[in-house]
Amino acid sequence: MLNDEICKLRDKLNKSIEDNADYDEIYKISVELDKLIASFYKNSMSQDV
Repeated sequence: MLNDEICKLRDKLNKSIEDNADYDEIYKISVELDKLIASFYKNSMSQDV
């Protein structure tokens, strides 16, 4: 489920870059994506234990 959210947000980020969106919007999406990726890795590391 988290992986799907990451893919959707990554697509949104790519689209905003292609559309030359405002820097602040691109940055906001990028930060959200970074947080999701960090959560994904945190969850996957805790499952390995």
